[in-house]
Amino acid sequence: MSVFRVLDQFRMSGTARMAGTHKFSAIGVAAATGAATLALGLAPAGAEQAAPSAEPKPASAPVSLPVEPAAQAEDIAAGQGGLRAQFSGSYQQAQADAREAAAEKKKEEEERKAGKAEREAAADRSHDREKAADRSHDRGGWGDGGNWGERDRKTLEQAYEREQRQAATYPDNLDGWIREALAIMEREGIPGTYEGIHRNIMRESSGDPRAINNWDVNARNGIPSKGLLQVIQPTFDAYHVKGTKYDLYDPVANIVAACNYAADRYGSMDNVDSAY
Repeated sequence: MSVFRVLDQFRMSGTARMAGTHKFSAIGVAAATGAATLALGLAPAGAEQAAPSAEPKPASAPVSLPVEPAAQAEDIAAGQGGLRAQFSGSYQQAQADAREAAAEKKKEEEERKAGKAEREAAADRSHDREKAADRSHDRGGWGDGGNWGERDRKTLEQAYEREQRQAATYPDNLDGWIREALAIMEREGIPGTYEGIHRNIMRESSGDPRAINNWDVNARNGIPSKGLLQVIQPTFDAYHVKGTKYDLYDPVANIVAACNYAADRYGSMDNVDSAY
C-alpha cells in the first residue's frame, strides 16, 4: 500500500470518529502517526522528493555575509574622495588668501609711490614759484604771475623790502645804527620803533656807544652798564642776537640785545620810560 493511501485512510478514519463522537484518543493519533512515519520511511526515493514534508522547517536566522572586496574598494574610494575634496578646498582658500595679501601689498606700494610723487611735485611747484618770484624781483616787478594770492604777494614784498634794507649802506652814526638795528629786529621778530629806541638811547647814554656807568649798583657788583642802551654783560650774553657782533660796545649789537631783553621783560622797548 502506498503512503498516500495510508494517509488518506488515516484522515478518513479520524474524520469519521470525530463526526460520531467529537473526540478521539491520543493513543490512536500517536499510533496512526507512527504508521504514517513508517510508511514514509519505506517509500521509494522518488516519492520522498515529491511528498511534502510532514514537519515544517524552522526559519533560518539571518547570516551576516562578509563584505565583498568591491564594496570595500568603493568605501575606500569614497573616503579618499572626501579627503581630496577637503584638501582641495583648504588649498584653494590658502591661494585666495595669498592673492588677497599680495593685492593689498601692491596697493600700499602704489599709494606710497603716489604720495612720494605728489610730494615731489609739490616741492617742484614750490621751487618754481620761488624761481618765478626771483625773476620778478630781478625785473623789478611781478611780471605776468597772475595766479599768486594776495597773501603770497605781501609776504614776498615784505621779504624783498627786508633784503633791500639789509643790502642798504647805513651811515655810521646814531640814525644809521638805529635803522640797521630795526632791520635786524624785523627779521628776528623783535618789536620796537625808531622813536622808542631813540628816546631810551638819549636817556641812557646821550647817543655815546662807549658810555659806561661806574657808580650804580651794577658797577659796585663788578658788572657795569655799557653802550648806547646801558646793558650789563650777563644781559647781553643772554639776549645777544645771532648775526650781530658779539661786542657789548658795538652800537647795533647793543641796541638789538637791549630791545630783545625789553621785549621779553616789558613787551617792547617802546614801553620803557626809565631805568630797566
